[in-house]
Amino acid sequence: MKLVTFSSQGFKRIGAIYPENVVVDLNYAYQALLESEGKLRSEQIADAYVPATMEEFLQGGNESLSIAQKAADYAINNRDSFRHQLVHEIENIKLEAPVQKPSKIICVGHNYREHIAEMGRELPPFPVVFAKFANTVIGPQDDIPFFPISEQLDYEAEFAFVVGQRARNVSKEDALDYVAGYTIANDVTYRDIQRRTLEWLQGKTVEGSAPMGPWLVTSDELSDPSGLNVRLTVNGEERQKTNTSNFVFDVKYLVEFLSNLMTLEPGDIVLTGTPGGVGIARDPQVFLKDGDVVKIEIDKIGYLENRVRRVGEGK
Repeated sequence: MKLVTFSSQGFKRIGAIYPENVVVDLNYAYQALLESEGKLRSEQIADAYVPATMEEFLQGGNESLSIAQKAADYAINNRDSFRHQLVHEIENIKLEAPVQKPSKIICVGHNYREHIAEMGRELPPFPVVFAKFANTVIGPQDDIPFFPISEQLDYEAEFAFVVGQRARNVSKEDALDYVAGYTIANDVTYRDIQRRTLEWLQGKTVEGSAPMGPWLVTSDELSDPSGLNVRLTVNGEERQKTNTSNFVFDVKYLVEFLSNLMTLEPGDIVLTGTPGGVGIARDPQVFLKDGDVVKIEIDKIGYLENRVRRVGEGK
């Protein structure tokens, strides 16, 4: 399935993309299915098994995913059977970041071989790990805010995975069982702020610096995260191009490594690193400007496209 968070009439809810380019409201779909079966307390049951927020939905694991699939199929074939709208044309809703309030956003640095080479470094023996926070998350139809704190706004195409169940001390052999699915992210970075101390956090956690989406492709649909082409363009000009086969540390390794450091929770997001071609490493250096359109394409997921918008003083 392709899971989304969408906005409609001022509310954010979760849904699934269907081939005819429509979005099914999963919570309402399950309510409708339960009522068709004559079940009492349909709203409460639906809220328990297919809640309307992605973080809570992922906590239900495969059981909730299976129920949601059945409910979505029912809604597609019974669109007018419920008091709330079950199916939306995609142009009539706004797509948001799939996960709105992750408890953790874990980022991996120096994880593509060509990016390490362009930065003049050796392959790391262990993953370089840093963090972003939930304040950075924006969606596929939002602008990237460019605040007047720097002139060195840079892009970083990222293949990201979302944790699907609590993970602690997981082995590589079992690692993919703990992944709910995959999405696209842009680890937008204020380079001079990042580099003014040895620690990177300052340049990575500015508001709106983690565009994500457009959806979460579940791991039953994308079962193998290796061998995927990744491409980033700015105003149509190719800046980054790689394949996830170039990882130093692949998804299985990262799940094992990170879950041995900390407990991973459903909805946690891991950005797996960026390839070569970032603006600061180019000759001459080139950074994002107001109005630039950044597009990231990843095989089997789709594309994430955002425009840069300069924010005035005091905003």
